[in-house]
Amino acid sequence: MSITPSPEESDGTGEAQFTLPSGFMNELDALCGVEYKMPTSLEGFYRLYVKAHLRYAHTMLGDKGAAKAVVRQCYSHLALNWAQVLTEESPEAYMWKLLKQRVETHLRMTDGSASRMVQTSAFQCAARATLEAMRRQFEVMESALGLYTAIAALPERQFDVIVLGYVLGYPSDRIANIMGIKPDTVRAHRRLARERIAIKLGLSPNPAADDEKE
Repeated sequence: MSITPSPEESDGTGEAQFTLPSGFMNELDALCGVEYKMPTSLEGFYRLYVKAHLRYAHTMLGDKGAAKAVVRQCYSHLALNWAQVLTEESPEAYMWKLLKQRVETHLRMTDGSASRMVQTSAFQCAARATLEAMRRQFEVMESALGLYTAIAALPERQFDVIVLGYVLGYPSDRIANIMGIKPDTVRAHRRLARERIAIKLGLSPNPAADDEKE
């Protein structure tokens, strides 16, 4: 599935919209051996979330080609199992879990040193973005260096919220949709992440610093 933006469309936020390429259905025909018709609900899901999935995969893998390959595999799997996905859980939660698994698998299958470099880069990127977003709380710090280990030690969900919010710039409601969780849960993860980071750095947690503008 070729993942390329439609140049004539924009969602008003500076991110190009994505469209389903015609080759996608041909690939599914080859996989299934039968004629495949894209469900309208899946096409809508793809248009709504593929950009976020690509951006996250790119952040974690550090390579656009690898990110496209992983997301392409995820959507092919989603298409072949769409009816079942709709009966088990929210498509958003299912896809987020699948994406995380495929990203982890890709990192494990690549060269160990390269994978560590990619993960280090992702943590450093998150640290820099977090420092900028939390400047008032961490005003005593002059760089993101002290945040690295604190970011790396965050629980998985808290780290994802930090990346989606501070690195990719998504508001809480959008993050909730992407991850298939509630906005209040996103805000709770962000608050807990800030508290953990502050404690790791020997700072006093500042609840007032969590009054993000969205």
